[in-house]
Amino acid sequence: MSDSCIEELQKDLEEVKELLEKAKRKRVCSSLMVEQRKLEEEILCKQQQLEQSLKKELADGEKSSIVCSSHTNYTVKINNYGWDQSEKFVKIYVSLTDVHKLTGDNIQTHFTERSLDLLVKDLNGKNYSLVINNLLKPIDIAASYRKVKTDMVLVMCRKKKSDQKWEYLTQVEKQSKDREKPKLDSDADPSEGLMNVLKKIYEEGDDEMKRTITKAWVESREKQARGEMEF
Repeated sequence: MSDSCIEELQKDLEEVKELLEKAKRKRVCSSLMVEQRKLEEEILCKQQQLEQSLKKELADGEKSSIVCSSHTNYTVKINNYGWDQSEKFVKIYVSLTDVHKLTGDNIQTHFTERSLDLLVKDLNGKNYSLVINNLLKPIDIAASYRKVKTDMVLVMCRKKKSDQKWEYLTQVEKQSKDREKPKLDSDADPSEGLMNVLKKIYEEGDDEMKRTITKAWVESREKQARGEMEF
C-alpha cells in the first residue's frame, strides 16, 4: 500500500466535491453524494491498511491478527430496525450502543424520494450501514432528517402526502403480502374457491384446526351421500 494511491483517491474526492458544489439537479447531486461517500470510505480503508502495514513492520514478532483487530474497521450491514408513523412522518428506529457519543460527521444520512441510506462511521471500531430501497410511497427529501438519542438513531422520513397511511414500509413487503392472499377468480366454481381456501387453512393450521376441518368435511360428505340438504 503506497501514499500515491491514497493521494490519487483524495484528488478524485476533491474533484467530486467541486462538482457537487456546482451541481443543481437533485439526481446529479444524489449520485455525486453517493460517489463522495464511496471515496471517503475507500480512503479511510486504505489509510488504515497503510497504518497496519507500518505497525507490523515495527512490531517484531507481533501477530498480525492482533494488529488487524486493533486497527481495521469493517462495515456491518444493519438488518434489525423498527418503524412506525405519525400523520407527517415515517420513523425508522436503529439501536446502536454508544452511538450518541459520536460526532455529527460520523452519522450520515442520504435520502431519495423512494430510499434512505444511513451510515454510522467508526463506532467502537466498526462502520454500520442501513439501506432501505423501494419505500412504499414518496418522501420529501428536503424535510427528512435524523435524530441521535441515547444508543439510538431515529431517521425521520417526511411523507410527501401527510394524510396517507403506510400499511407497509416498502413496496417489496406489500408485494410479498399480496402474494400470500388467496386469489378470487370470478369465473371459477365458487365451491372450488372455497375448497382452495380451506386447503390453505388446513395446511397452515395446527393439529386441532386440522381435526376440525377433517370432521366437518367427513360430515358434509356423509350428508351428501344420504341426499340431505342444509337450509
